[in-house]
Amino acid sequence: MELTDIELEKRRKGINPFRVLLCIDGSEESYQALQYSATMVHPLEADIVLLYVRPIDHGLRTGGLQISVARQKMLDWGLDLPGIRYLKKARDKLIEWGEMGDDWDYHKAHADVAGDPLGNNSVEYITKSGREVVLELKVSAGIALGILEKAEEAHFDLIVLGASERWQSANFNPFRDPAVAEKVAVHAPCSVLIARALRRTGHGHLICTDGSERSEIMVKKEALLAKKSSFPLSIISVARDENEVIIAKEAVSRAAAIVGDLSVTIENTYTPVGDPVREIIKVGKNYSLIALADTGKTGLRKFFMGSVAFQVMEHAENSVLVVR
Repeated sequence: MELTDIELEKRRKGINPFRVLLCIDGSEESYQALQYSATMVHPLEADIVLLYVRPIDHGLRTGGLQISVARQKMLDWGLDLPGIRYLKKARDKLIEWGEMGDDWDYHKAHADVAGDPLGNNSVEYITKSGREVVLELKVSAGIALGILEKAEEAHFDLIVLGASERWQSANFNPFRDPAVAEKVAVHAPCSVLIARALRRTGHGHLICTDGSERSEIMVKKEALLAKKSSFPLSIISVARDENEVIIAKEAVSRAAAIVGDLSVTIENTYTPVGDPVREIIKVGKNYSLIALADTGKTGLRKFFMGSVAFQVMEHAENSVLVVR
C-alpha cells in the first residue's frame, strides 16, 4: 500500500491522531523538549512532525553550487546543511528512546520554493498502523512565519518550541529570537508549549484556573492528557486580595471536580493572595510546566490587554503551555 493511501485510509475511517509540531533548532533545549513531549504524548500514539525552518536562500547561491545535484543530495538527506543534521539527530533520539523504529517505511518529498535553490524537503516515516514521524526542512521568509505556515497547512494539537532568549553575538540562533516564541504563541491556531529547562518526569503540571469557562475547558483538556499520560496534576487559582479568596477557592473546587470526574489524582491545590503572574510563577517553578488558557482575544491585543497567560509565558523560569 502506498503511504499516501495509508493516510487517506486513516481519514476515511475518521481517525484523527494527536499531532505534535516539534520545532528543532539544534540546541540541547530543543532535544530536551523533544524528549519530554514525546514521552508525554507516547500513550496517545501521536504523529510527530520535526520541523527546521531555514530562511530563504541562506547563502546557498554560491557560484559552484549545482542546483540539480544539490537537490538530489537534499532528497537523499546527504547535503551537509545544519537543518538536516539537527533533524537527523532528533530522529535518532526518537529511535533511541523507542518512540519510533529504524525499520519504518518512509518516503521523501520535495517542493520548489521561489527564490531558493533547494526548496522544501521532507522525509515521512510511517508504521503499518499509520502512525507518522516526519522530518521537514522548510524554507520561509522568517522563522516564526515558517512555523505558523506549517501550523496552517495541517491540523496540529500542539506546537513545541524553545523558550525565548536575547540575541547574543555569535551564539545567536534564529529560533531563539524573542520574537519567535511570542509570535508563535500569539498567532498559532492550537496549543503552544514554550520549553525552558524541561524535566522529563516526576514533576507534573500546574494548571491555572480563574473559574472562567475558557479556563475550565483548559482544565478538562489537561486532565484528559494527564489520564492517558500518567503525569501528576496540581491546581492554582490566585486571589488578588482577601476579598477574592472565596472566589479563588470556588474556582479550584470546580476545577478539582472536573479532574476528579475523569479519575485523575490531584497532587496539590493552591489559592495564594497577590499578583496572579507573580504567584503563578513562584508556585510553578516546582513543576515541569505551567498550563494556562489563552485569553481568547486575537493578535497582539493579548499583549496590550496584559494577559496573565502571556506575562507568565514571558517571565516564568520554566516551561509554559498556553492551551487552546
